[in-house]
Amino acid sequence: MKPYEKHMFGRSGLEVTAFAFGTAPLGNFLSEVKEDVASNMIESAWNAGVRFYDTAPMYGHGLAELRLGHALRWKNRDDYVVSSKVGRKLRAARRSDIDFEPWNNAAPNVIDFDYSFDGTMRSFEDSLQRLALERIDILFIHDIDRFTQGDGQPEVFRQAMDGCWRALERLRSEGVVKAIGVGVNEWEVCYEALKQRDFDCFLLAGRYTLLEQEALDRFLPLCEERGAAVVVGGGFNSGILATGAVPNARYNYSAAPESIMIKVQKIEAVCREYGVPLAAAALQFVVAHPAISAFCAGTRTVAQLEQNLQWFSYPIPSQFWSDLKNRGLLRENAPVPG
Repeated sequence: MKPYEKHMFGRSGLEVTAFAFGTAPLGNFLSEVKEDVASNMIESAWNAGVRFYDTAPMYGHGLAELRLGHALRWKNRDDYVVSSKVGRKLRAARRSDIDFEPWNNAAPNVIDFDYSFDGTMRSFEDSLQRLALERIDILFIHDIDRFTQGDGQPEVFRQAMDGCWRALERLRSEGVVKAIGVGVNEWEVCYEALKQRDFDCFLLAGRYTLLEQEALDRFLPLCEERGAAVVVGGGFNSGILATGAVPNARYNYSAAPESIMIKVQKIEAVCREYGVPLAAAALQFVVAHPAISAFCAGTRTVAQLEQNLQWFSYPIPSQFWSDLKNRGLLRENAPVPG
């Protein structure tokens, strides 16, 4: 597996690289990423052949879009694919009036949820301005899951399937965007959205990994049936599949429970037998599924980016995957590389 390998993006007509550069850290998530580091990461990804870049208005209150557009401004626009998201509008405000948590030194904008038709069109137009691009190739409806919306999720989902959907379907029909979809942390929400509307693609964070394959039951088969592409983010389950089962390992943004620690320890034992880095297995596993076009990874330094790219290309023997299945650590029906 090479990061620069091109995959068809479902039925959209787009081709994307198997490795996508995620820009959430460029929004100064949890801690600040300096300007030179941000631009160097994007340039390093480009030099490695990465041609798929994912961003969102949420990331740093617009800062990630600003940084990405600035870094790509001299590239041939037909040589890369950009995805962004809708569901939030930004409006300028004084820094003293903004709650930036969990972003640090972000752009001076207030974020408001807005899944209406008008709000979606405004969000799209504003993203074009921040990116300084004439088009965005892929648009995802962002964060209409229970994790983000809590008890109000059913109503938010309904609004998005009305307002956002109508706006995105119009943009797609006019040829302004090539693919429209949903980006969330729960496969069940993606599944319900695909049942209700004619979406092209999904960005699923953390719910199809070495530790979790429940999406194989209904969601991923429906994507194959409909020709919908999937981008997987959060392939390390927010940490533990990169660090291993170390003290204070993180799983789904919290301390990993004992059951997860034990399972990761068992996977690590197989990794040691074959000399395979746990993180390499985690990265390569997800893109083996025929519906999954790319793995999206966010990094904070050039060194982290280069490490991810190396893991993505690390040679893994086919017997490794067979042994994971034989030991009950991976579902029998999970597609594997090779």
